[in-house]
Amino acid sequence: MSFENLGLNDHILKAVEKMGFSEPTPIQNKVIPEIINGDRDLVGLAQTGTGKTAAFGLPMIHLMDFNSNHTQGVVICPTRELCIQISGDFTKFTRYVKGAKIVSVYGGASIENQIRQVKRGAHIIVATPGRLLDLIKRKVVKISNVSFVVLDEADEMLNMGFAEDLDAILSQTPKDRRTWLFSATMPRAVTKISTKYMNESVEITAGKKNSVAQNITHTNYMVLEKDRYPALKRIIDYSPDIYGLIFCRTRNETRQVSEKLMKDGYNAEALHGELSQAQRDTVMKRFRTKSIQLLVATDVAARGLDVEDISHVINYNFPDEAETYTHRSGRTARAGKSGISIVLMNTRERWKLSNVEHKAGIKFKYDKVPTGYAICEKQLYAMVKKLVTVDINHEEVDKFLDPVYETLADLSKEELIQRVISIEFNRFLDYYKGAKDINVSSRASRKPNSKNGAEKKSWGKKFSKDKNGSFKDKSPRKNYGPQKDNSFRKGNGPRKGSDSQSFFINVGQLDNIQKGTITRLLCDQSGINNAQIGKIEILREFSFFEIDNHVADTVLKSMKHAKLDGRDVMVQPAQRRKPRPKQKKR
Repeated sequence: MSFENLGLNDHILKAVEKMGFSEPTPIQNKVIPEIINGDRDLVGLAQTGTGKTAAFGLPMIHLMDFNSNHTQGVVICPTRELCIQISGDFTKFTRYVKGAKIVSVYGGASIENQIRQVKRGAHIIVATPGRLLDLIKRKVVKISNVSFVVLDEADEMLNMGFAEDLDAILSQTPKDRRTWLFSATMPRAVTKISTKYMNESVEITAGKKNSVAQNITHTNYMVLEKDRYPALKRIIDYSPDIYGLIFCRTRNETRQVSEKLMKDGYNAEALHGELSQAQRDTVMKRFRTKSIQLLVATDVAARGLDVEDISHVINYNFPDEAETYTHRSGRTARAGKSGISIVLMNTRERWKLSNVEHKAGIKFKYDKVPTGYAICEKQLYAMVKKLVTVDINHEEVDKFLDPVYETLADLSKEELIQRVISIEFNRFLDYYKGAKDINVSSRASRKPNSKNGAEKKSWGKKFSKDKNGSFKDKSPRKNYGPQKDNSFRKGNGPRKGSDSQSFFINVGQLDNIQKGTITRLLCDQSGINNAQIGKIEILREFSFFEIDNHVADTVLKSMKHAKLDGRDVMVQPAQRRKPRPKQKKR
């Protein structure tokens, strides 16, 4: 099948040829004819890097009337980076379409410039939800007459807490619009949106639903908690040409791991929520040009990241959700290429492995962390390969060689090779000399106090009241509430029998916040996803939220110095009210 057989017009085919596209990908083969020839809404399920942008972009451009000046198409995506990438692709798609105007709007950039661009005319607007909603409220963007709406990376938008923004945006679009939703996974929240805002939609899947790409090798290594970082170093050293992403749970862990790697001489940088947009752009530019070999990131910071040729994705910690692993591993093996996804885990995390295998339809290969000898051998051969394949500029180099030949004249061939190799190789020999085996058997005991050294479950303990009168307790809680307010205490706490903890936060209705605001703050600050956030209740001056037990301590620590719109935010466990003593019957 070629693009000529998909029904696209000549202007688009000419642009496709200019971009070097030879034949459509599976998702493009299925989606483009359906959109062009049909009139139904569409749900497209495919991994990132499979050509989804062209799958919805090319038919949208084919169907649009560029002689009309009003906005006809809106593409909504989760991050600034993805927004810029999609608008860039659309500009290339419309290279030969006269008068086509594509405008991208996103946070972290001058809103005044974006307003001027929209006012000059925009046939298609590519936007992040928050900035688009802002421009709609300012009456700059009018979407009451749009014909096409695309929700790209819908699962990630919902994980980032954009559900309320999407509701507000879609409710202002006409009922007869066509909506195309694209997602790598299909969690319940995405299904809910498709049910609410789409009519008689057709579902098209490229590959297995909720699955990862077929050309990825999934490997897990099992180590003690104390050996997690040494194991990371060994894996990196065993892959001399690695160009990879390392995922951590929180921004604090991201910072710590990246700082350790840089201190140990690795070409690494961190990507997390504390970076300014300018700093983030600089890091991303360096990573895309391969000036950085290793990028250490949180899930939130890496959302929308689209970089070609990533060879390895390393999960420094095992993600809690199968969907998170799907997104992480999808950063490698783009455009049909192969890639490696690695998980570092301890014996307590084996249940997560089984869960991901079941939901994503994959099988992990258990491997042993390389020994010091194997790493030295691999590095030596890589070094020799570089010596053999290096390009020599004889015209420039030869004029410096006479004194070099004279200096090295007394060395034999064998001695010369040994000395050249030792210049770079000595540090590996010194570091891994006598290195011990740090592997733990995949069948090691799962008991928390076993000899395998697995860390204790800190969340399994009970905690006493702290100096502020707050509790951290695993048991189901009832009768919570701060001071005199009874609304949270009356049945609005964690569900009976749940594994959640309730927290107080000092912002509420007077601060003009919504539930999505709190969700995004928690996800960005703590590196968790919205599936780990339970009920959120916003009151007049403060609010409450629930968090899964096993990430509650992480959230509490990460929120110590959090800010919201420049204001310090205080988060603490919700206080427990003691039950009133029963009165004796007279």
